[in-house]
Amino acid sequence: MDRRIKIRHLQAFTEILRQQSLKRAAERLSLTQPAISRTLAELEAILGAQLLTRDRGGVAPTPQGTFFLAHAQASLSALEQGMSGLRDGGKGALALTVGALPSVAARLMPQIAIEMARLAPDLHLTVADGSHEALTDQLRGGGLDLVIGRLGDPATMRGLSFTQLYLEEVAVVVRPGHPILSDPDLRRIGDWTVLYPPPWAAIRPIIERLLIAEGVTLPPRRIETVSGAFGLALTAQSDAVWLISAGVVAGEVAAGRLVRLPVATRLTEGPVGLMARAAPGPADHSGTARQLFTTAVNRAVAVLGLDDSAAGPTAS
Repeated sequence: MDRRIKIRHLQAFTEILRQQSLKRAAERLSLTQPAISRTLAELEAILGAQLLTRDRGGVAPTPQGTFFLAHAQASLSALEQGMSGLRDGGKGALALTVGALPSVAARLMPQIAIEMARLAPDLHLTVADGSHEALTDQLRGGGLDLVIGRLGDPATMRGLSFTQLYLEEVAVVVRPGHPILSDPDLRRIGDWTVLYPPPWAAIRPIIERLLIAEGVTLPPRRIETVSGAFGLALTAQSDAVWLISAGVVAGEVAAGRLVRLPVATRLTEGPVGLMARAAPGPADHSGTARQLFTTAVNRAVAVLGLDDSAAGPTAS
């Protein structure tokens, strides 16, 4: 690493992009605008690359700036986590409150809990469930430290960062021996009760696009839910057809208690990842716990063989 790069360079660069303005970034960092411009110029000179473009609409990262931003944010985050660890060291057990969407609660979270028990047996972990909108609202408000699940639409991701872990698609599942298995055509699902995601579910628009692409009308007999417990019970005991994220039913399908219809659902594939506040507040002391949890998540993804399509962090 070039020793000429200082923390102030990284802080200035990331804050300019966060605020989309040199003036606002300077105010946030208690600097003058000429001082923050000079700091940015120093960083660009050290790196030998232009990181930002400026016009009347504000500032925007160049391709080199976009690439460097993720590394700058990671460096600052690692430093903050280290400082948080020192602060937390004398305050007893660590604690973390995590929201888990249905797409990961059944398959990924149990393995994460196993990995957490190995990494930090004294950490107090609280897991909450709910809809994408409800959990991301709690995350923004500070009620949750992290949320793990499928990427939502831009409106629900405002002010949050998202680190992709793997890609997941929607599955269409029924009980063993279901009549549709003799002719597994997606256009036939309307002949039975369909378990369908409600409007606020992250997978609702994805499933709608799938049905439109396959020429399938909205099922007239449907129950709208993303409840894993209800869906498992009803599908196993009746001729209901369930459209749900594959992770929710992966264990049941593997055990033979449910059967996945052999229909093409690649169109529904979408990223699952870890969500956090893009700019944690000064009162956020969960750095060490979050770092441990992130390590446990990555280990769990690897153990389950889900990490072939992993990618890097983004922010909204």
